[in-house]
Amino acid sequence: MLRLLGHTVTACDRLTRREVLRAGGLSLFGGLTLPRFLAAGENRRAPRAKSIVLVNLFGGPPHQDMFDLKPEAPENIRGEFRPIATSVPGLQICELLPKTAQLMDRATLIRTYSHRYNSHNPYNVLTGFDGGKDAENYFAKRTDHPSIGAVCQYRNVGAGDVPRHVLMPAFPGYTQALRRAGPYGGYLGSQYDPLFTSCDPSYDRESTGDYDSVTPRGAPIPPSLGDRSELTADRLEKRFTLLEQFDRDLKNLERNGALGRMDTLKQRAFSLLASSKTRLAFDLTDETEAARSAYGASLWGSSALIARRLVEAGCTFVTVNWEAKRGNHWDLHENNFGMLRVQLPVLDQLTSALVNDLEQRGLLDQTLVVIMGEMGRSPQVNGKAGRDHWPQCGFSLLFGGGTQRGVVIGRTDKHAAWPTDRPVSAGDMAATIYHLLGIDPASTVPDLEGRPVAISHGGSPVLEAIA
Repeated sequence: MLRLLGHTVTACDRLTRREVLRAGGLSLFGGLTLPRFLAAGENRRAPRAKSIVLVNLFGGPPHQDMFDLKPEAPENIRGEFRPIATSVPGLQICELLPKTAQLMDRATLIRTYSHRYNSHNPYNVLTGFDGGKDAENYFAKRTDHPSIGAVCQYRNVGAGDVPRHVLMPAFPGYTQALRRAGPYGGYLGSQYDPLFTSCDPSYDRESTGDYDSVTPRGAPIPPSLGDRSELTADRLEKRFTLLEQFDRDLKNLERNGALGRMDTLKQRAFSLLASSKTRLAFDLTDETEAARSAYGASLWGSSALIARRLVEAGCTFVTVNWEAKRGNHWDLHENNFGMLRVQLPVLDQLTSALVNDLEQRGLLDQTLVVIMGEMGRSPQVNGKAGRDHWPQCGFSLLFGGGTQRGVVIGRTDKHAAWPTDRPVSAGDMAATIYHLLGIDPASTVPDLEGRPVAISHGGSPVLEAIA
């Protein structure tokens, strides 16, 4: 029975060369920064989730074409897709998500993710802060609030023998050669930045422009033992496995004395990346053909498969940032329905594969899977068959990790424009994740002046989502 719980690549923004150069001071891998192992000294409650896999749909996915269809609305609002039944009686979602529809009895669907931050970066998603301004918070900078993954590292959450925060397949903004705010350590320091992979996907055809989506194929490539970003996953497999690649690079670095010249922090970070657990997590050659086929050959399917392997290895926070060149993004100002016909089946496949895989391995109960974007899209379809920015309402889809099953939280008006019940803020989402990880959502971290800043930015856990 459906339960509605209430109360109780290039994105559209055009950048100048000067703006891109402003981001140039941020190094590609944050100076090879990975987790420091600093005990935070704060009491933690028993965690419901040990790991988080966040699939960030960069650009703003259209909630009214995916998880909150309004078939009775006027044509220029309801769009082109039909709703279909799900495994939860009374709940319908988009016809292009049939596999996800069968998983909804294991999901918590929040239909009222609502905030004020209209900017193309994952700042609100990854930090819980939505009070910034586009002009001030567009680029990552030292004074930014730290990401949830950075706070986890600062609090010493998770295993110490693998990177605790990994972001794939590349840093947000890589398609425009800029560093978008969100995933970094901010005022906690760059030692809490994530490990960023790189990618060089292949495509079946050329794209005709920013709103002609072509699915990228390949896999994320781990950095730092020698950046192999010029090699695609297919070319790597033809030569030797990633494990052999790491072994060769490691021997070369040891031979030329580079390890001895590293400072202590970088040596510790390097040892994490060189560890067999990390190396094996990125080596897909031992996966069965059935497993590879279940996730698909897309860059996003491969990223999700590696995310599962990183969870198995003990990684705390894995982000898959869905942003690639050749129109493969979610900033759908034009050709909204044409792009969704390409991207929704890929999302459907990887969601089904990841949730079922985690469940079959006994990992879903301790792994929180979150699928969302930084905003929703406007109710009215514009003159270019697109939908525009709409932070007032969006969705968040959650599986596992101590969340409820078969639950819908929040209601929207007849055009899916505004929440009519139970709006959920960026801070509320962050507080929910912290709560499930066993971190007190009301706790603080020091900013650059040593002043305490609340990690959830005034948000409270969405208790209706928690089992």
